[in-house]
Order: sequence, then structure tokens, then C-alpha cells
Amino acid sequence: MSPVLIAIIKRVISEYSTVQYGTGYMNILVVDDELNIRKTLSVYLESRGHTALCVSNFSDARDESERQFFDLAIVDLRLGTESGLDLIPLLRAGAPQIKIIVITAFATVDTAVEAMKRGASDYIPKPFTPQQVDIVLQRIDAIRVMERRIEAMQSDIAAQQPKLSFSSGNAAMQKVFAVAGQVASSEAVVLITGPSGTGKTVLARAIHDWSLRREKPFGVISCPSLSGELLESELFGHVRGSFTGALRDNIGRIASCEGGTLFLDEIADLPQSVQPKLLRFIQEREYERLGDHLTRRADVRIIAATNADLSESVAKGIFREDLFYRLNVIQICIPPLCERPDDVESLANEMLVFFSAQNHKTLTGFSEEAISLLRGYTWPGNLRELRNAVERAVILCNDKTIGAEHLPEVINLHKLPVKIGDPVSLREIEEMHIRRVVASSKTLQEAADILGIDQATLWHKRKTYNL
Repeated sequence: MSPVLIAIIKRVISEYSTVQYGTGYMNILVVDDELNIRKTLSVYLESRGHTALCVSNFSDARDESERQFFDLAIVDLRLGTESGLDLIPLLRAGAPQIKIIVITAFATVDTAVEAMKRGASDYIPKPFTPQQVDIVLQRIDAIRVMERRIEAMQSDIAAQQPKLSFSSGNAAMQKVFAVAGQVASSEAVVLITGPSGTGKTVLARAIHDWSLRREKPFGVISCPSLSGELLESELFGHVRGSFTGALRDNIGRIASCEGGTLFLDEIADLPQSVQPKLLRFIQEREYERLGDHLTRRADVRIIAATNADLSESVAKGIFREDLFYRLNVIQICIPPLCERPDDVESLANEMLVFFSAQNHKTLTGFSEEAISLLRGYTWPGNLRELRNAVERAVILCNDKTIGAEHLPEVINLHKLPVKIGDPVSLREIEEMHIRRVVASSKTLQEAADILGIDQATLWHKRKTYNL
């Protein structure tokens, strides 16, 4: 292609630079046997922030689709002696989520219908203008956004979590909600702290829902659940063959959350090998997929959460100080449930409504004794433990009102102080003692020190007693 022709193409592109669509930048495969079409589309797509790989034939298109992930394929219907129609189902078989735009100089209703039947998403006749490409890309982007929203909704439904109201009579929780509401409209990184089970994920999702990014994806990664390499792959993505088991490209959670929010749960457990890469992404919005040298950009907001003291982790040298400061722009600390007993009754009633509907029951509420027990219990497991207790009570209750007898034994035991010499087992005394120490301690290490045991033993006992 001559320099003059390239200059003309760029000038035409600039004339349409005001045409905007969603910022979901894509990795695009262009399949056309005409060199000028491939170069024109490549220059135009890359000027719009996309990455474009161009091939001229059926065989190369098939090979490239097996090597890497593509969000979109632009396919010519006539590829020498072969048909682009036959390529459509092949591309979709390897990547069902791929969108396909068909282009042809021989546009007829029959060919358009056949292309759609085989899985194409849209259709452009030759010759086409940049404006026509823009319109089609805008439609494709809208479809992708809608699919992600549906996927997020399906995930919420599958999680089957009761929706809690964001109101409280507790001053500390009122401050939490006020700060969350203020920071939602900003682009600041948010660090949510608080004991396990206090609702950090729920608050992170609320911040996303209250933000300008609400129409875009909300993703969650649990940092302790994966090894360093797998966590890096889940976060940034990987290319085929980058490690054992990497049979296909993975775009990563950052790319899939483009324009939205990524929530990193238990960030204190982020492997040290991944910390500098996350820091770079937060600062520069740039990253590379595992096994790939191509630098990519993404517009994703980061919200992190931890039940540990990150400053202690920094002091011990297991968490980067610079990453801590980048994460700690806005810190929101959620108090444990034991510090806001006035909220327990309202939260329990909200959960009661949810689980009653889920179990096809009509329950009117809790007895006075049951409410007294709920308010007086220390809730070392916080909202998660309250949720389990209410769900259990709903399942076991065959009356209209949940009574004390429907609540877990540990809550009933809590109503009477146990003294040395009382007719109770050592197991019961140990369980109650561990629960109270854990609930009153700032960290698990502090609780272990008070109990005179190591963290591994404490972990085992918490698992035994379902703490």
C-alpha cells in the first residue's frame, strides 16, 4: 500500500473520530484475500484502540484461531476457492463467545440469511466506509456488554445471597455507608478492611453498582484460592503454551472486566511474584498476559479487601510497601457484628424473608427469646454466621415463628454463662472459649497467642467447630 493511500485512509479515519461506542477494545481477526482490505481494516481498527491480526485464507484463519483468543472475526465470504461461510462454525466451535462480521462484494438477502444461520453476528457489504464499520462495531460492543451483564446476573442468582439493605443504627456502619457512597462516583482504588464474614464483598459490589461503571462487568478474584502462577493467569490472562495445561489463550479477568470493576478479595494473600505486576497495572493501566510480550491497556477499577493488617505484612516484608500505599487511597473499615447488636435483628429479618421465599414457607418472624439470643450472641463469624443460622432456622421451623429451639446449639448455650464445674463437656467449654477469644481479638495470631496455641492448631479447631 502506497504512503499516499495510507495518508488518505488516516484522514478519512480522523473525520469519523467523533463516532464513539463502548470502550471494550477487542482482539480482532481479519480474514480477507484482498491485501488492500486487510491493510485498510488493520490501520482503522488499531487507530480505534483494537488489536488486529490479518490473514488471507481459510487455513491461516483456522490456525490462528487455535493459537489465540479473538473477541471478533471479520470474515470475507469469498476466500479464493473456499467459502467464508464454512469458516463461521469452525471459529465458533473453538470459541463460542466470538462475534463474527461477514463482508462481501456479492451481498444478497440469501447470503446474509445463510451467514446469520451459521452464527454470524452482522453483515457489511463491500465497498464499506469507516462509518459503516463503526456502526457495526458499536452494535457488537453493545451485545458484548449485555452478555456480560447477563452473566453477572446469572452469577448473582446462582450465589443465592439475600440482598441486605444499606441502613444501620450503628454510627460506625453509617460512616461506612456514607464513605462508600461518596467514593463510588470516583475512580479511586478502595481498600475494604474488617473481620471475615462482615460483608466486604457485598460492599464492594454496592460501590460498583452506585458508580458510573454499573453497566460494565464486576469481577471477583479470591487471592488465597490459587497458586502464584494460576493467580497471575487468572488476573492478567495467558497465551497458549505459556505453562503446562495452557491449551488455549485466556484473556484474563482484567480484560473481561473492561470498563468495570475488579474486586480482589483477601489481598494480603497476593503472592509476592504478582504484587509488582498489580502495582504496575494500578499505576499505568498496562499489563502483559503470561507468556506474551504484547503490552495491553485496560480501563478497570480495583477494589481490594482484607481481614489482615496490611501494615503488619509490610513490616514483615511479605507485602510491598508501594503497593500498600497505592491500595490504601480510600480505606473503609467494616466493624464486626458484635459491635453493632442493634443491627442484628433487622439483618436477621431481611434474611428471614429471603430464606422463607427460597424454601416456600410463610414465616412471620422470630420469638422474643430468639431475638434476645441473636442480639446477645457475639457472632465471631459475623454476617456469614448469621446467614447460616437464619437459613438453618427457616429450614427446621414448622411453625409461623422461629423460636430459640430452631437456632444453632452454640447460640442457645451462649444464653447462660458457663462456669468451671458446670455439668457441660470440655468440648463445649473449649468451643465457647475459642469463639469468644477469636471474636475479641484483632487478628488470628493474637487469638492464638492468647489461647497458647499456634495458628495451625487454631485453624484446625475453627474448622472443627465451624467458626
